[in-house]
Amino acid sequence: MIHTVRIDDTTPSGKKILIELHRIREGVEFENPAISGIVPEGYVPIDEFFDNVERRITKHYEENDLLK
Repeated sequence: MIHTVRIDDTTPSGKKILIELHRIREGVEFENPAISGIVPEGYVPIDEFFDNVERRITKHYEENDLLK
């Protein structure tokens, strides 16, 4: 049987579990979204990310009269 598990690697226990899973070679497989083509929920492409950042910075500067 195959189990799909979500591990939060920002927590100490999540990091510990991942380290242990990386040690085990047999029966453990990690999915790579770049290879599988399955995009994780909430993923934002890099171009869109930087466009949003630039838009937010410009808006902040305009609101605080920092642009000359």
